[in-house]
Amino acid sequence: MDFIALNSYPHYAESEKLVAALGFRLVELKITPRGGTTHILAVIASADPAAAVGVDDCTKVHRALLPFLEERLGTDDTYMELTSPGMERTIRNAAEFPLFVGRQVRVWDRTVTEWVGGTLRAADETSLVLEVTQEDGTARQQTISYADIAKAKFIHV
Repeated sequence: MDFIALNSYPHYAESEKLVAALGFRLVELKITPRGGTTHILAVIASADPAAAVGVDDCTKVHRALLPFLEERLGTDDTYMELTSPGMERTIRNAAEFPLFVGRQVRVWDRTVTEWVGGTLRAADETSLVLEVTQEDGTARQQTISYADIAKAKFIHV
């Protein structure tokens, strides 16, 4: 799995500051020109890993983020979709992991060719640390390199 810094996406850094000021985290921001209209896809998550993002939360962020981006893009011919990550989000960019510390995730580990699931305890530019519960009920920390991850998802609990 590749780690592509979120700040490398156009307008992510300044948009993330606005979203953070509203109490959320900006997980994804894609801006795509299509036939004269600019399409914006934004995904937000709660700063609290145990809290869900509801329709009112998305509305609040949408009302602030859309005019903010329209000003920076110099257009008002935009279409914006703003969503939560969902209950079983597929994580495509390893840079998302630090945003979800405390969440239950599962990763397909190429070194053992199976899913490994647990609570995400830490993540940096090269690897993540999962707290995995053993069959006997004890927990252990397992570090997995992004190079060894084929795919990853939230665990719906």
